[in-house]
Amino acid sequence: MDFSDVSLTALRVFREVAERGTFTAAATALGYTQSAVSRQIASLERAAGAELLERRREGVRLTAAGHLVLRRATTVLDQIDATARELAGLPAQAGTVRVGWIPSAGAALLPRAVTALRRSHPAITVTTREGTTPALVRALRAGSVDLALLATAPPFRPPDTESPPLTLRTLTERSLRLAVPAAHPLARGDFVDVADLRGQCWIAGPSAGEDKLMGVWPGLDERPEIAHTARDWLAKLHLVAAGCGLTTVPASLVPAAPPGVRVLPVRGGPQEQRRLLLAHLPAQLTEAAGLVADALRTAALDADAPL
Repeated sequence: MDFSDVSLTALRVFREVAERGTFTAAATALGYTQSAVSRQIASLERAAGAELLERRREGVRLTAAGHLVLRRATTVLDQIDATARELAGLPAQAGTVRVGWIPSAGAALLPRAVTALRRSHPAITVTTREGTTPALVRALRAGSVDLALLATAPPFRPPDTESPPLTLRTLTERSLRLAVPAAHPLARGDFVDVADLRGQCWIAGPSAGEDKLMGVWPGLDERPEIAHTARDWLAKLHLVAAGCGLTTVPASLVPAAPPGVRVLPVRGGPQEQRRLLLAHLPAQLTEAAGLVADALRTAALDADAPL
């Protein structure tokens, strides 16, 4: 085992692969060819004298040795980046907290928390990035974000099976809702009966691999008619407002619904509960990250008032 010739490039590539989950995604993010990424990983594995990544059809997974190397690589790269900032005369990033968030958290909860932090702790800088729950879990493991807002549905399993387990806190647990055009017959009441969802037209997110976005009510006993696909939540809601179909939304998005949309509960079927989780690595949070976590919890409590 000899790390004396390991380059910073190899460490950065390895961290990117661990975060992105595939060589292809890492190559795209870094602007490299896939073969260049493969060469860097191969050189790192030779230096480690062990396989760092388990290659699977759906992507890669860190081995036990890979987890160890990732922790050390993250420490080294963070120290190098901090040194570069100091040499460039830039302020230290001790007060910077990196937050990852699922799309449904970005419309109302996250802006509310950031606004409150600007008033109460203006010295803290919050940087954010959007992602799916699996991608954000990898980002936490790779040290690319400090906190992550994740989504989970029954049976509410942990977001991954890696060790050590992530520290998780449930911010909200609320039922899935249905967004209906205001002029639609289903919008006349205070709820929608699940039996009335048969034969409806739907606006859904594209489903590919890990990126399964909501749109169609779960458990329908028919093949749904999907009239429009949209990845962005607000685009879906505006399509609903235009009368193009129905879509599901988590309760956290209700404040962001545009005019022309009614958001209603669905009755008559299994309860479709959704949890919003705040996740971080089990290590002690920095003071700044702890304050950001507190602001997110407070914003979630405000958003969780009965509708």
